[in-house]
Amino acid sequence: MLKKILFVFLLFPFLAFAQSKILIYMDLKQTDHLRAYGITYHALEKNYKADWLLNYRGGSFMIDYSNDIANECLVEGVAFDKLSASEAADIYSLVQRPDNNMSVVRLEKAPKIAVYVPPSFQPWDDAVTMVLDYAKIPYTKIWNDEILRGDLSKYDWLHLHHEDFTGQYGKFYASFSNAQWYIDNQIQYENDAKKNGFKKVSDMMKTVAQDIKNYVGQGGFLFAMCSATDTFDIALAAEHTDICAQMFDGDPEDPDAQSKLDYSNTLAFTNFKLEMNPYVYSFSNINITPEEVGSKENDYFTLFDFSAKYDPVSSMLVQDHVNVIHGFMGQTTMFRKSLIKKSVTILGERPGMGQVKYIHGNFGRGTFTFYGGHDPEAYEHLVGDPPTDLSLHKNSPGYRLILNNILFPAARPKKQKT
Repeated sequence: MLKKILFVFLLFPFLAFAQSKILIYMDLKQTDHLRAYGITYHALEKNYKADWLLNYRGGSFMIDYSNDIANECLVEGVAFDKLSASEAADIYSLVQRPDNNMSVVRLEKAPKIAVYVPPSFQPWDDAVTMVLDYAKIPYTKIWNDEILRGDLSKYDWLHLHHEDFTGQYGKFYASFSNAQWYIDNQIQYENDAKKNGFKKVSDMMKTVAQDIKNYVGQGGFLFAMCSATDTFDIALAAEHTDICAQMFDGDPEDPDAQSKLDYSNTLAFTNFKLEMNPYVYSFSNINITPEEVGSKENDYFTLFDFSAKYDPVSSMLVQDHVNVIHGFMGQTTMFRKSLIKKSVTILGERPGMGQVKYIHGNFGRGTFTFYGGHDPEAYEHLVGDPPTDLSLHKNSPGYRLILNNILFPAARPKKQKT
């Protein structure tokens, strides 16, 4: 009897793969990398078994074969191979060999996604909502009301729209204070603050930031781009001091605000210096300025190569079909390396420049990932520009990094060795 049980146990790994599979390969031969993530997400929604093959052909997906998944690939223009059970077993065996920097991560379930966007949200505002729409991945829009009443617990993954959590309305005052969209935006925020019991927008945004931090601490997955990265940490550091000039909140800023910042309250950044001038389009020295970036032609960042077997989390977040990616600007373009906390993992940077594009860290039982820049396929995306047509950028390596984060909460990687 014991021999029979032992035989079944040893056979189990092979039985798990003993059926035909769909291999959605993610190397340079893939016809639509972005919609491949949507296909995988939909497979999880339908309770199919799906595995992420880290570092195998650009981070490919292996899914139990079904006609509906295969037909969806054909309709959406996503390239795939149908594999026999033995062909799939050979790939699993290759990926799990100890001498290969590859690994298999089982994707358990489709995460519930929330995107934090104001009601005045425009299509050009946010790369994440554009790529979610293109990949046909469902999400729910939420704003301050939902966060303040505790709705974040309903979601596995939260993306922060290109927000200003400091209450300074993006520091657009010098350029756009007379523009109707700016005036309407300020009125909207002030009404929302009053409705939620706050005297000032800046106070409401600090509370929202703290609620989001608590969400991460309780196990949530946070993703942010552009100004939602540094202003989030600035708001946390300035929880007990006023950093807003009078035109933003009706009273002057605290002249000692810089010395009163509490860096222990932040997630990613430390020892930064605030830009207190309300007429300067910058929040702090966390951001790398355009002058420091230099020419567009030389603006590239490099993804780090992590151990897929011992650091699967970082490996998932950098899966791509290239490891050198063209940069792109934003109000917060990149992060100053010297101001990043030592506990934070750098995923992508400009080597030797002290300029970091992509970072990841843990807080409590959850994680956060910050990605500098506004739109990976619009180098300088200005206010009022039309939205990017992702059908023209279906193989975008910069957008793939966003979608890695979408599937990250679906994974149950082995614990990293220490």
